[in-house]
Amino acid sequence: MERAVPHAVPLGQMEVFQALQRLHMTIFSQSVSPCGKFLAAGNNYGQIAVFSLSAALSSEAKEESKKPVVTFQAHDGPVYSMVSTDRHLLSAGDGEVKAWLWAEILKKGCKELWRRQPPYRTSLEVPEINALLLVPKENSLILAGGDCQLHTMDLETGAFTRALRGHTDYIHCLALRERSPEVLSGGEDGAVRLWDLRTAKEVQTIEVYKHEECSRPHNGRWIGCLATDSDWMVCGGGPALTLWHLRSSTPTTVFPVRAPQKRVTFYQDLILSAGQGCCVNQWQLSGELKAQVPGSSPGLLSLSLNQQPAAPECKVLTAAGNSCRVDVFTNLGYRAFSLSF
Repeated sequence: MERAVPHAVPLGQMEVFQALQRLHMTIFSQSVSPCGKFLAAGNNYGQIAVFSLSAALSSEAKEESKKPVVTFQAHDGPVYSMVSTDRHLLSAGDGEVKAWLWAEILKKGCKELWRRQPPYRTSLEVPEINALLLVPKENSLILAGGDCQLHTMDLETGAFTRALRGHTDYIHCLALRERSPEVLSGGEDGAVRLWDLRTAKEVQTIEVYKHEECSRPHNGRWIGCLATDSDWMVCGGGPALTLWHLRSSTPTTVFPVRAPQKRVTFYQDLILSAGQGCCVNQWQLSGELKAQVPGSSPGLLSLSLNQQPAAPECKVLTAAGNSCRVDVFTNLGYRAFSLSF
């Protein structure tokens, strides 16, 4: 579908075009503002919409409160990943990462602050950047995606300082072990690799699909999601969603969910996961399904937990994927309402 519409298109046709865009929309990424009161969502058309969570959650909220306060064209292709620093919104698409000032976005001045492209092997290579990860202690950003490498960027200077190589196919997801500091990466090659950021070396590899209890050959070997909590990791995709003890490289719990999972996170004493199907799954660490909460999208590709201490009234879980809607859960038991592009 074309992203641009000729200027002379009559109003009625424009409305039809926009309706078709919404019908075929996919939301790949989300990020909460530093103040905790706004949510950015990025879609397959390269657009970023910013919603006011505080307005949508207000007792005086109207339907208009659930629409974006600003929408802007950020990339030519899909916005695959986003993260926020204390001042900036960083977004990634095909081949590059861009920065936007939150303060300017909220004034509806959505001017790109800078853009950076990692040093790819050839000038013709434009791989997608599937994952962004902040490393606060180093004031750095890690990017990973279609070129099978992890690139580290110094946020102070904008320089790319190192590339971590080991994956043999493109990378889907990243997670940070802050205490170590170490980074986990999962990709299409079926491996979760653990990297020591101090030495820039790979220190551990878990080929999940080779473990019989996790393997699902009919779904493939790809790792589509992972999260870590100290010595524990949960990951899934083609193989079953599984909890691992990292020190022993041992799978301890295999969660009984058939559909491949695309997002997973630890939350208090639970694990939250989502993927094919409209539900957000809540798992006990023992593997018991505590709840399965339906949303409005037929498939979920993004989960975001707003836990900014500056805005406790906006503490919500948001979920998005194969629709123009972002579901908002004010508690984990039900969907309160949906925001809409």
